Amino acid sequence: MVQRILVAEDEPIVAFDLCDTVEEAGYLVEGPYSGVSSAADACEGEDPDLAILDITLEDGEVYALAEQLEAKNVPIIFHSGSHKHADVQARFPRATTLTKPCPPTDMLKAVNGALESKLARA
Repeated sequence: MVQRILVAEDEPIVAFDLCDTVEEAGYLVEGPYSGVSSAADACEGEDPDLAILDITLEDGEVYALAEQLEAKNVPIIFHSGSHKHADVQARFPRATTLTKPCPPTDMLKAVNGALESKLARA
């Protein structure tokens, strides 16, 4: 079964890059979603296996969505250029934080690590 990764990113070039990187690695991409509301709507059906979230999207910050995903044990990778890692880690200690722009190899390392950790917890 192919693992589904939700991508929420409002910068078109970054979104395209992320989706391309994840798809080329063999994952199924949900998105990219440029707003919190559209990303949240996508999560109403089946939960993704992992979420890559920019913190600030077109219609606000993703923290409420991240809390919902975390409550369902969905691993989260925050991918942002405007927030301090320490602040995000204090609020979401199980999440991974990466600074934009992130090299594709670092993103895939984070994705693979987060999914492996999820399997180990199951």
